[in-house]
Amino acid sequence: MNILFVMYDQLRFDYLSCAGHPHLHTPNFDRVAARGVRFTNTYVQSPICGASRMSFYTGRYVSSHGAQWNGFPLRVGEITLGDHLRELGMACWLLGKTHMKADAKGMARLGLAPDTEIGARQADCGFDAWARDDGLWGQGPDGFYDAKRSPYNEYLKGKGYDGENPWADYANAGIENGEMASGWMFMNADKPANIREEDSETPWLTSETIRFLDQAKGPWCAHVSFIKPHWPYIVPAPYHEMYGTGDILPVVRDTAELEDPHPVLAAYHETKVADAFQRDEVREKVIPAYMGLIRQCDDQLGRLLDHLEATGQMEDTMIVLTSDHGDYLGDHWLGEKDFFHEAAVKIPLIICDPRAEADSTRGTTCDALVEAIDLAATFVEAAGGAVPDHILEGRSLMPWLRGERPAWRDFVISEYDYSVTPRCKALGVSPRDARIFMVFDGRWKLIHFEGGFRPMLFDLETDPDEFADLGDDPAHAERIDRLYDHLATWGRRLAQRVTMSDADIERARGASLRKGIMPFLVDGSEVPPELTEAYRGPARQVHAPARDDEH
Repeated sequence: MNILFVMYDQLRFDYLSCAGHPHLHTPNFDRVAARGVRFTNTYVQSPICGASRMSFYTGRYVSSHGAQWNGFPLRVGEITLGDHLRELGMACWLLGKTHMKADAKGMARLGLAPDTEIGARQADCGFDAWARDDGLWGQGPDGFYDAKRSPYNEYLKGKGYDGENPWADYANAGIENGEMASGWMFMNADKPANIREEDSETPWLTSETIRFLDQAKGPWCAHVSFIKPHWPYIVPAPYHEMYGTGDILPVVRDTAELEDPHPVLAAYHETKVADAFQRDEVREKVIPAYMGLIRQCDDQLGRLLDHLEATGQMEDTMIVLTSDHGDYLGDHWLGEKDFFHEAAVKIPLIICDPRAEADSTRGTTCDALVEAIDLAATFVEAAGGAVPDHILEGRSLMPWLRGERPAWRDFVISEYDYSVTPRCKALGVSPRDARIFMVFDGRWKLIHFEGGFRPMLFDLETDPDEFADLGDDPAHAERIDRLYDHLATWGRRLAQRVTMSDADIERARGASLRKGIMPFLVDGSEVPPELTEAYRGPARQVHAPARDDEH
């Protein structure tokens, strides 16, 4: 069996028609959901691109793999999804974005050249790269934001789009009065991108995926990672005008959230992106474009599904649809992600397993508490392997797909390191203490801040919109203590003994005795007789060498 692992960037959990959005029709997401299971309570391990993705790819919590923010290198030697699957005979390919930075110092220390097979895999997060393109080809006075070559820009040049950076000039820009209207500016979000729709980012990567599928020899896992609907919020015709202000959901925010807010949340209320999304005119420009980007993603997903069906690959391909985090879009007076409300930290997850064992769950939903790190364990089991749970910290979702009800976790964890952001300095927090932890048990959500701040607490049963922060309410002290106990239990997990499994340890126990090393014995009766057999029997006398004067 093959695995098509599709990730969308910054796709909210509630912006799909199968998840209940009343105006955004996503028939192809719904099509996969009708053939599989939609997991309704899935949480990322960090609400920031790089850290979240490294957890997806390693199957480990952020504080385990250490790549805690965008641009933090994933340390050399960290075992990834590709390593696990290749051991099982399954190739693992990347098409699109990873947001991973290689540990160049670590690779140099070990003599790993990036142009070797092993070095290339270390530099591409364990994948074999078919077409890696992390998007956002910004270009300023100091050069490109991303120093890597852009396959997408090269494609555009081959299609006749001119300039050094056609992404910026065409895919990320409209036209107004004969002048470029850059997609970097929110007020241009209602303009069509100045590019043929079939040449825009999402169709390009879809075509690359189809090209991959046409030559791939299974079994394979293909991680198809789209940059959209991540900003810049600009989309080509006809998607730019599919939705209007009447299709925008009411904003989820309350003025009470601005009255004596938690200091860290208050710092996020004061960012540029929050200030922008607090303005109705920005939301009215951006959200229809965001919806258009999602509809384009859905149409291109339809191309992939149709191709799998036409080529007979649908029946032996597991399909997984998810996102690396959400998008506030003005909810809670915020933009972007970077915090722990549902809009940012909860993600869509749909899995379709074509095998007969999953027939009983087709078209169903599962409300178990799921973490993004569960996918790596799921893929290992789907590929026929035993989950190495001394390395992978997630749990396989295969039992849920088979209709079973396994013993399951009581809470989920997410982490965020804001040490490189201006909020760290503004709050007077040291880089070591600029860390936030979320623990959520399905009803109560605790947010803990290092650096001496009080916690935040939300009751999602009585306050599903997360307006009322109960973190300083003495009436909830017992609940806060219970959630802190969960956080402490998680904090004591065994996370770094990755070279020895429990089975390895069981086999190693007593091995030295069987190799003849038997210290601390009183008379030998403490161990089985066969272990001391070599040391029993008639004693052999020492024959001293003859002296010279004896001859």
